[in-house]
Amino acid sequence: MAREISEINSTQIGKREVSRTGTARLNEQYQPPMPQALQAIPEDIARKYNVIPLSLDGNTLRVCMSNPSDIIIIENLSIYTKKRISPVFATEADIKEAIDFNYGPAGTSKAATAESTETAPEAPVAQQLDKLLQEAVKARASDIHIEPDENKVRIRFRVDGILHETNPLPLTMHSALISRIKILSEMNIADHRRPQDGQFSFDSGKKRIDVRVAVINTVNGEMAVLRLLDKSLAALSLPQIGFLQESQEQFEKMLMMPYGMVLISGPTGAGKTTTLYAAVNSLDSIGKNIITVEDPVEYRFENINQIQVNVKAGLTFAGGLRSIVRLDPDVILVGEIRDGETGQIAVQSALTGHLVLSSVHANDTTGVIFRLIDLGVEPFLISTAIIGIIAQRMVRRVCPHCARKVTAPLVEQIAYEKEMRETRTEFMYGTGCEHCMNSGYVGRTALFEILTMTDELRRLIVAGASNADIRAASLEQGLVPLARDGMMKAKAGITTPYEVLRNAYTVV
Repeated sequence: MAREISEINSTQIGKREVSRTGTARLNEQYQPPMPQALQAIPEDIARKYNVIPLSLDGNTLRVCMSNPSDIIIIENLSIYTKKRISPVFATEADIKEAIDFNYGPAGTSKAATAESTETAPEAPVAQQLDKLLQEAVKARASDIHIEPDENKVRIRFRVDGILHETNPLPLTMHSALISRIKILSEMNIADHRRPQDGQFSFDSGKKRIDVRVAVINTVNGEMAVLRLLDKSLAALSLPQIGFLQESQEQFEKMLMMPYGMVLISGPTGAGKTTTLYAAVNSLDSIGKNIITVEDPVEYRFENINQIQVNVKAGLTFAGGLRSIVRLDPDVILVGEIRDGETGQIAVQSALTGHLVLSSVHANDTTGVIFRLIDLGVEPFLISTAIIGIIAQRMVRRVCPHCARKVTAPLVEQIAYEKEMRETRTEFMYGTGCEHCMNSGYVGRTALFEILTMTDELRRLIVAGASNADIRAASLEQGLVPLARDGMMKAKAGITTPYEVLRNAYTVV
């Protein structure tokens, strides 16, 4: 890459002369961008990242950038184009001028026009939606974002936790596409003002995919987000979601307790529900009465009684939990503790002979304790009921097909040394291939921080100790922080230090 950058400078795209009419054009002694290269990156993407594609050689797309070491832009372009990106240097001003010349100031490049003509969807909207769903499944997307803009419908896929733009749709298709989604999801197609949600299913190969839909009106029209739920993911075991051996044994000991509370914490999208389902899968559903109350019920299990929260019908988390206690349960899974009433009932259930599993929004393990206190649960009840707390984050896994040892950037080396107390310069990174769509990553795994409640921690909670004091005591007793668990997985080649820095360094 360094040799390529040194071979080309900004004059190759930026040197230009002005004709007698005042119209700027590239100097003819330099090779202009290839039409197929311009087709690979449309004008809106080129302007968004301030890049200009130069040439396309097989699966390699040469792109001019003002910062050729910006891995985020390179990765986004690679996902969008499904090509290996070879960056070369040019100044910001020269790139902007080249964009204006090749695409036109009004965004009417011949390449873009040709592409839109070839791919203009003549098929019915139903076929276009089906195509969109199948493409999302093929790309391993968890969500599809359909967002109207001033002159197009922006389409984005969330792959391994990161949003990537794909080919936009004409704005003329927006209304019909949203209506089609509403019909499938059993929404009111005449209501364009209020937020709506629903669900539908479709077949993709041998798999049945459930789709959870949310629609809301914006200044540009209604946007929709479709969450794709692959039922096969509900059968994941504890090792499959990312537990290291020692952490898994620690968690399994908690699940073997006859009563008490085990809580999972983390932000939205951290994989809390997946971990709760894996925990339920590890339990004996024949010999135990396992009942869940969820909002929504994302995956369905055999031999487990699942209850869907329905606020309109008067069934809340608290109400469902109160009713469950009368149904002779052994294990109760509460989707989320989000209010004081649910927290109080969950704690009382744990104290009266039930194993309660639930999730709480908090940054780390000790933060869960103070979140429950904020919800009005008494500290002495918390200290008695809780068996353990797990905090988690999701990170992308290194693609096994193109992984190789690469010298890490200095900031990643320093972060690793800080957590692991050892020096290491090389780590496994994906170099990009067809299996990972040139991103270097395939799939995700979880990072865990597991706190087991001890007599010392109980004493501190009842005494009203601060978060810092409780966390310090937990670390002394062997708590492995999220960042360290992540760096252990980077050392093993499962993920990269970059992913750990991006996801696990939110807690100071």
